Amino acid sequence: MQVSYDHQSTHRSAIQVALLRWFAAHARDLPWRHTRDPYRIMVSEIMLQQTQVDRVIPKYHAFLEQFPTLESLAAAPTAEVIRAWAGLGYNRRAVNMQRAARAVLEQHAGRFPQAVAVLLDLPGIGPYTAGAIACFAFEQDVAFLDTNIRRVVRRLLVAADAAPSERELVGVAQSIIPPGQGWLWNQAIMELGALICTAATPACWRCPLCDMCLDYAARQQADTQALDLFLAGEPARRPLKRVAEKRETPYAGSSRFYRGRVVDVLRRVPDGLTFSSLGPLLKETYTDADDSWLRDLLAGLVRDGLVVLEQDWVRLPD
Repeated sequence: MQVSYDHQSTHRSAIQVALLRWFAAHARDLPWRHTRDPYRIMVSEIMLQQTQVDRVIPKYHAFLEQFPTLESLAAAPTAEVIRAWAGLGYNRRAVNMQRAARAVLEQHAGRFPQAVAVLLDLPGIGPYTAGAIACFAFEQDVAFLDTNIRRVVRRLLVAADAAPSERELVGVAQSIIPPGQGWLWNQAIMELGALICTAATPACWRCPLCDMCLDYAARQQADTQALDLFLAGEPARRPLKRVAEKRETPYAGSSRFYRGRVVDVLRRVPDGLTFSSLGPLLKETYTDADDSWLRDLLAGLVRDGLVVLEQDWVRLPD
């Protein structure tokens, strides 16, 4: 795997200086950037997973108004937490976050652990969220990968024909963090991926790192070769391809779609409803032949702690 700054500390420093200077001038004023409270950082990071910033901001404020502390989230009925999560999707995140809050209270006397390895032991906390809490709450120089960071690191520092593992990519991301500036750096590289180094149409022309980017250099070389072939009257070769980002499967009609429908219906009925009345609320074409499909769907939701099924009565958990 080729990395652009191998044996070139001056090149690494140039990348760091350019990105941090850009971030100082262009950073968005986001509410979670004004806190080091690990509880609030956890809420923001879990909300931001697979959800756009503009949708998260009002939900973040509303959620913290309803559950202002770790203790209040841990003590709340799970149904109340699920209702507060409405509009964000991926409802299992809300249940797992409450489980994590309860684990912090029960296992760590209400104090968030600072070590990534210990944070990973909390329910529903994966490598990204653990790294984000360690960095954004405790200002540790920790590398972690979300979609934006992964994209920027690959384009900027990894050769186009390389296929690094996730561990190797984390190592590359770790190597570029300026010592003592992990909080600032990770905010900056995420911001670059969100605003400029986007998936489909990166704005390389206004990127502060384009002159140091392996992907940009490869694109320029491919464009030059294509132009030379065109002028020479030869057929153009296929352009260089990067590894495609994971694309979401169609949502409407999927299991995830109907899982969300079940939870949305139950949010509106505080005491729950019968199994037989739930099906037609999910599908206009629902028939008795769909009963086994619905029971399988509910079984998954029960396993995830999102619903309770008592004989033929379905409701949100207490």
